[in-house]
Amino acid sequence: MARIGVLALQGDFEKHQQAIEVLGHDAVLVKTAEALSQCDRLIIPGGESTTMLKLIDRMNLRNILADYVQRHPVFGTCAGIILLAREANALPASPFAMLDIRVERNAYGRQIDSFIDTVPWEAPEGQRELEAVFIRAPRILETGPSVRVLAQHGNDPVLVQQKHTLGATFHPELTDDRQLHRYFIEMV
Repeated sequence: MARIGVLALQGDFEKHQQAIEVLGHDAVLVKTAEALSQCDRLIIPGGESTTMLKLIDRMNLRNILADYVQRHPVFGTCAGIILLAREANALPASPFAMLDIRVERNAYGRQIDSFIDTVPWEAPEGQRELEAVFIRAPRILETGPSVRVLAQHGNDPVLVQQKHTLGATFHPELTDDRQLHRYFIEMV
């Protein structure tokens, strides 16, 4: 049984916690360096990326998180992928640059423009489908050569992986489908 941390500063961290627990693992809500040190992996949830970065800096977590994401599997969803990108527009501080991607924040529009769609993805057992919830979602504008695109919506990459870092521009925690949480927990 793995201990999966969920950064719990802002955003929909409780839904990730529930998904982890449904899969039979321990979820640790991370608000301190001590809580983070107890985790095997970390999920950075959706929310508001500007607020999250300001809270990370205000709570003196930047260096601790930067070190952690270098050494452990990390999964960023929506705002989380923005924090893991090498470059994103209009942020108050630099992202962690764990994914060699450039993203545009809120690229799909405002809250009222949110939508749900089915996207095919390259699961370990072959191509499968995911229900993807896009809420003020970022758009991946560019991927580096070491980034593997696992799913696309139209021509846009929406699920990517680079080594031990996974990123989704959508909210997998808002569906009953646990494929991505399982994939992340089992990811080497």
